[in-house]
Amino acid sequence: MSETHNALEERLVIPANVQVGSDSVLTGKDTFRRFFSELDPALTIGAHCHISGAQFALGKRASVHVGDYVFAAHLIVLAEQDISIGNCVLIGFNVVLADTDFHPIEPAARMLDAIAVSPLARGRARPPIACAPVIIEDDVWIGPNVTILKGVRVGAGAFIEPGSLVTRDVPARARVLGNPAQIIGEV
Repeated sequence: MSETHNALEERLVIPANVQVGSDSVLTGKDTFRRFFSELDPALTIGAHCHISGAQFALGKRASVHVGDYVFAAHLIVLAEQDISIGNCVLIGFNVVLADTDFHPIEPAARMLDAIAVSPLARGRARPPIACAPVIIEDDVWIGPNVTILKGVRVGAGAFIEPGSLVTRDVPARARVLGNPAQIIGEV
């Protein structure tokens, strides 16, 4: 290993509410830069995983569970509620998993939200923002540049083609492609 690679690994500080299983490798200097969950545990990573260059952006009440034998490169996890990744899941580079939109969709509520998060807020509360768990079952393959949105369950053994935007459930052993992702076959 190069000295530069070692230096980057040394900077990774794992928060106290993160559990990493045996023989798992977690690398990346920005992995926990936006990690605000107050749950304990907030993030669990199973055994024999290799997660490289990931970003775990968790809100105060968010939790993420990663099973055993998961490989992910440059994964972005945006959680306000709950995201679960099963066992033996392969995740290509630049995949985004998001369990919320992070802002209201309706225009008037979105404007109120913009004011609430601005310096002019003066204690105004943010409007409710929809959240729904994301569940990736066992033995799933997720290609590069895929985005999986709130409320989606990806069934066991599914295959998500590169570049897909997944907005609804994917049945077990289905092969999906597109924006929005559509079933194109069976694995």
